[in-house]
Amino acid sequence: MPAISVIVPVYKAENCLSQCVESILAQTFQDFEILLIDDGSPDRSGALCDEYAARDSRIRVFHKENGGVSSARNLGMAQAVGTYIAFADSDDWMEPEELEVLHGLIVEHGADSAGCAHNNVSPDGGTVLPEVGAMPAGVYDHEQIMTGIVDRLMGHRLEQPGKPVLNGYIWRFLFSRDIIVRERIVYEGAYLEDELFLVEYFCHAQKLAMTDRPLYNYFFNPNSAIHRYMAGYMDTFRLFLSRKRALAHRLGTAEHLPDWEYTTLWAGLLIAVSNIYAPGNPFTAAQQTAAVRTIAGEKDFAAVIAGPAPSGLSRNKQIVATLLHKKCYALLTVLYRIKNRRN
Repeated sequence: MPAISVIVPVYKAENCLSQCVESILAQTFQDFEILLIDDGSPDRSGALCDEYAARDSRIRVFHKENGGVSSARNLGMAQAVGTYIAFADSDDWMEPEELEVLHGLIVEHGADSAGCAHNNVSPDGGTVLPEVGAMPAGVYDHEQIMTGIVDRLMGHRLEQPGKPVLNGYIWRFLFSRDIIVRERIVYEGAYLEDELFLVEYFCHAQKLAMTDRPLYNYFFNPNSAIHRYMAGYMDTFRLFLSRKRALAHRLGTAEHLPDWEYTTLWAGLLIAVSNIYAPGNPFTAAQQTAAVRTIAGEKDFAAVIAGPAPSGLSRNKQIVATLLHKKCYALLTVLYRIKNRRN
């Protein structure tokens, strides 16, 4: 059995898949398998996957109807046989030493998980910005993992100047397949699914070894789903909030993070409003205003809007929060449309 299973969801990736797969094949650590999950791609991605499988017996391909990245990753986890699981997105790529370094950290420290930093790469490749890992380089026990990762993902969700939010980047970690299988951890939804996966997983991890080396390259795609209008965002957020509440109840989060739901709701609200004005939304100005009014009137969001606005937000986010509190939805639409024209 391979030491590591690398799972790659594939959808409309014919122009970038080769770079991703070749970066895995070029790893200095070679005891791995690659699971390419063709998520009903309408282009030649599926055929490219089959071509790679024909060239290397370590590559297995699974073709499925389009169901989104969560279903693709879940299929990969169900089929994986490696002791550890790594994830890669089809438009990203690994540094040659990534698997060797992460696997070496696990072996050296008797850990069940390992993590690294990463590079943010611009579309033209001209800008590469290193981003620190989830925790500084070191070895952490269960309690430190809970404080350093789980608590931050559960309770500290409002981005504030000088206080960056911990993002749910799953491709920065090497996971224990035993933990995933034993605890029946899966992905759900098309957005924020990675954040919940990390919360559930790290509730059960006992030791995490971290390096500060940027070993993964994240292609910052301005046309990706997270930067464009998501028609189903509210349904996704409701599912996310429901699962997060269940986790908070199980973990007793409210005892030491009493404001976790407040910050989660405000973060979700600000994203929901921004999403209404995101590229790709065909709504007219009047329809955008009506949509924001509907969102602000939802029970959970209305409750936090009626209370004190968050402190420490960036200037633009503070303006949005203030206008929501004052129910100035039409003015909010005007300001967003001006901002979008300038960009």
